[in-house]
Amino acid sequence: MSAIAWTAAVSLAAWLWLLLCQGFFWRTDVRLPPRRDPGEWPDVCVVVPARDEAAVLPLSLPSLLAQDYPGRAEVFLVDDGSTDGTGELARELAARHGGLPLTVDSPGEPPAGWTGKLWAVRHGIALARAREPEFLLLTDADIAHEPDSLRLLVAAARTGDFDVVSQMARLRVESLWERLVVPAFVYFFAQLYPFRRIGRKGSRTAAAAGGCVLLRAAAADRARIPDAIRHAVIDDVALARAVKGSGGHIWLGLADRVDSVRPYPRLHDLWRMVSRSAYAQLRHNPLLLLGTVAGLALVYLVPPAAVLAGAVDGSAATALAGAAAWLVMAATYVPMLRYYRQPLWLAPLLPFTAFLYLLMTVDSAVQHYRGRGAAWKGRTYARPGTVADEG
Repeated sequence: MSAIAWTAAVSLAAWLWLLLCQGFFWRTDVRLPPRRDPGEWPDVCVVVPARDEAAVLPLSLPSLLAQDYPGRAEVFLVDDGSTDGTGELARELAARHGGLPLTVDSPGEPPAGWTGKLWAVRHGIALARAREPEFLLLTDADIAHEPDSLRLLVAAARTGDFDVVSQMARLRVESLWERLVVPAFVYFFAQLYPFRRIGRKGSRTAAAAGGCVLLRAAAADRARIPDAIRHAVIDDVALARAVKGSGGHIWLGLADRVDSVRPYPRLHDLWRMVSRSAYAQLRHNPLLLLGTVAGLALVYLVPPAAVLAGAVDGSAATALAGAAAWLVMAATYVPMLRYYRQPLWLAPLLPFTAFLYLLMTVDSAVQHYRGRGAAWKGRTYARPGTVADEG
């Protein structure tokens, strides 16, 4: 057998292992766990960090204010230095729509060593402490909730005795680039952090989805949230690790009634979204970067390359191994496409999307070594523990 045939065989073996041994990451049936209504509904405070979110706030904030929650709940929107009138708009929306009480406040610029979002979260949690809530709902300003969302989250947390119940909001998928990139984003995330393992006691796998995190206040105290993760760019995963590391029980799954309203119509928008944190995910480690690039190439790029090489060289073994690996790859992607209600012809295009993610990851590293780091809404997080403000 030729080298390309052996490489294709290794890729096929990798896909068989991923199919059967990686926590069945490709399945999309991990939804809110079994739950029952508590006898007495606990107090909840909702913390919404927001920086220049005037464009999406009219689509998201009214859904929070309209929560049909039987207990006491209150919303704290923390305006993180917005320049587009986010705070004023939030007050106008609350006056217009009514619903849950809303407090809008601002913490000022974050001190050295803090990301802006986590500094805002810290301020929001401090405001909420005066209410002595049992739970905190940390949700992003671009996330829209169905009216029963908070009630279902609390019921699941109480029933399963979870310290964290997090749902990965269904992201917007309308433009061509969103169709190509967004379902794959969630698919790759689940491959790294299989949802079934996250909710299993004793498992070391820990992750959350920052758009929707119900956090038990006592667990936040125990894990020193957010102070313990103040420099984290990928704050949701860091939060989950801190809570689980302090003995907490966490759960993460896909959402049915929680949606992101933020649009990413162009490839450039999606590229920025991924590249701003991809190298941080690799802990800014060049060896991990090389391993990731090699792994993406072996798992996602080798199968179609082997099919092409086998067809050109007349090597049936090479073509068959590549085709089998490509088939398994596409089959594992189908459930995610169905979850996002996308056409199944996108499944064979996953190698192309993976190549885009490979380039985004390399670009993230390039930006880091150029001193730009993870840029987001006027701030640049140049390296762990430092924050450089771009104005």
